[in-house]
Formats: sequence, structure tokens, C-alpha cells
Amino acid sequence: MRLHFKHYPGTGPTLLILHGLYGNQGNWAAQARQLAPHFNVYALDARNHGQSPWADTMGLAEMATDVADTMRTLALPHAHLLGHSMGGKTAMMLALTQPGLVQSLCVVDIAPVAYPQAGDGVIKALCELDLSSISTRGDADNKLAVSIPEKFIRDFLLANLQRSQTGGWCWRFNLPVLASCFQQVTGWPGGLGTYPGPTLFIKGEHSSYILPDYEAATLQQFPHTQLKVVNGAGHWVHSEKPEAVLRLIRNFLG
Repeated sequence: MRLHFKHYPGTGPTLLILHGLYGNQGNWAAQARQLAPHFNVYALDARNHGQSPWADTMGLAEMATDVADTMRTLALPHAHLLGHSMGGKTAMMLALTQPGLVQSLCVVDIAPVAYPQAGDGVIKALCELDLSSISTRGDADNKLAVSIPEKFIRDFLLANLQRSQTGGWCWRFNLPVLASCFQQVTGWPGGLGTYPGPTLFIKGEHSSYILPDYEAATLQQFPHTQLKVVNGAGHWVHSEKPEAVLRLIRNFLG
């Protein structure tokens, strides 16, 4: 599948940016613009997100193949990869299965492990929200607040709420498929081998997505790894502390 992307032309090496679940390429627009003077940046929409095509399935292997297909379409023999959460898992999957395409890997607040219960409350709340009963975006916010008390998360999700062609409301992402494939997206297969290239993991201090318990599995699959922690940030570390994350990415990529 060829993914939709936004290109930030630069004269340096190519950098692909992969967003997280429920997101789109615009989530990284500020960082992409600031990296563009030194890198040829492409920010991609994952399948079933943003303006990329919809499909009935979205396993991690399929999403990694989507990135590879898009690289071939753009005649990119290799690239540096930067991915957050689901995008980080997609980037890791591509690095492990097609390492020749990946010059280096920067993974933001996710580890190469399965997260059986992570984020299931959000997907449940979205599926239970009856869009036909909503008159305004504020209505949706009030209904989601019952299950999702964090205003920052609700604002992030509601950025995907848009008017349908019939005048009602619809999601920009393919919610039924996100729900049916949720365990695949949050899971992680074994036996993928190792990626020999340089790898940076960026963790939000208050996030539980990268824990000491995951260190052995991470080093087994990505032996040339360094970990950096961003103080005062949670899972959406690039939104909460954008300058700190940008500084780490720049230092890693040189």
C-alpha cells in the first residue's frame, strides 16, 4: 500500500516519521519543519489514519510493508526512521524484517513487547460514542469525559472528528478496523531476530510504556541501543516536551 505523506524537502539524508495510534502525519509537523533544513523529511499517515487508504486489516507486519512500499514508490533505497507508539512499533518491525532499508531507528515511548491492556479504555470509549447523538464537538467531548478524564487525550482524539458528507459527524480514522485489530497493534510477535543499526529509545518520565522489565527484550532485538528519558513528560512526549525531544533526535541523527 502506498501511504499518504507530507514532504518537507531538505538536502540531507532521508528521514521518515511515523505517527501513533489515532494520529496522523500532522502530529509531527513542528518537528518535521525544524528537521527539514538538515534532512529530507517525509511524514507518513498509517493505513486507516489521516489521508492514507483504508483496509480491513492492520497488523504490524502489514504496516511495515506499507512503509517499504511507499519508500519504493518514492525511489528511496534507505532512510532513517522515527516513530512514536504504534509508529515506533511499525518502524521496529521494518528494521527487523528489512534492515537494509533502515539506516537508523529512533523509537518514541514504546518497546518491542506486547501490551495486553494498554489503551483499551480509549478504544472502548470511542466505540461506545454514538456519533448520531452529537450536535457539536463539545457534545462529543462531554460524553468522552466520562471514560477519558484527561483533557489532553480527548483533544488529541477529537482532532480526528470531522463533518461527514451528509452533515453529521465521522472519524478521520477507520474506527471499526482499529477496534478489530487492536490486539495486533498493541501486541508484538517473537522470533524476529535483531537489528544491527544504531537505535535510540526516548521515554517520557511518567509513561509506563518503557519499563526496566523490557530492557532484556529490547537489547536482544536492538543490541546497539541507547535510552534517553524526558523529564516531566508522559506517553505523548513529543507534544508535551517538543524541544527536548527534538534536541535528542538531532543529537542522535547527528
